[in-house]
Amino acid sequence: MANHKSALKRSKQSQVRRLRNRARNSRMKTAVKAVDTAIEENSVEAAQEALRAAIPIIDRVAVKGNLHKKNASRKVSRLTKRVNAFVAAAQQS
Repeated sequence: MANHKSALKRSKQSQVRRLRNRARNSRMKTAVKAVDTAIEENSVEAAQEALRAAIPIIDRVAVKGNLHKKNASRKVSRLTKRVNAFVAAAQQS
């Protein structure tokens, strides 16, 4: 436990930030899973819509510092690539 007033305040701040960061990361993972689920269900429109919803969430997590901006960019790129490949395969069948 914190022994000084400043250490107590720092502990409280850390707890608040930890919860905020967990919420952001959870929201991002849920958005990515929504894209995966739409692909598994063979729903082209749902996959595209889920991707449109996921991209700003991933970018926001990066801007807030939970994720490096290049890591976020890579996630968006790979998700987009998967959705585009899925849409192309769906259109050919």
